[in-house]
Amino acid sequence: MSQSRIFQIDAFAEQVFRGNPAAVCPLKSWLDDDTLTAISAENNVSETAFFVPTDDGYHIRWFTPTVEVVLCGHATLASAFVILTELDPSADSVRSRPTGVFPNSFTRARLQGLYGSKYRKTRI
Repeated sequence: MSQSRIFQIDAFAEQVFRGNPAAVCPLKSWLDDDTLTAISAENNVSETAFFVPTDDGYHIRWFTPTVEVVLCGHATLASAFVILTELDPSADSVRSRPTGVFPNSFTRARLQGLYGSKYRKTRI
């Protein structure tokens, strides 16, 4: 199995260990659902967001430690934060397309104030 980065972001907080934690795992391609669930269980936070790049943004999915969920707001914002601060800091906005749900668009200005710059990184 290849290595992926995992970020733990404290949503709606400017300090670590405050706010609403979400794990964010950028992927190059989708892993099977059992692996995504196992990673989520290992993270042991309420939701882990996984995303893969697409031609027009990112496809995003959310998992609790036991099941996939339809939508998770704080993990979506956490994913946008990771993309705009770590993966593509020169970007001004990011667009995601959840499975079977409406598209989302987040700008750097829209995220400003929602997150601090502190987070924990782990490699798997």
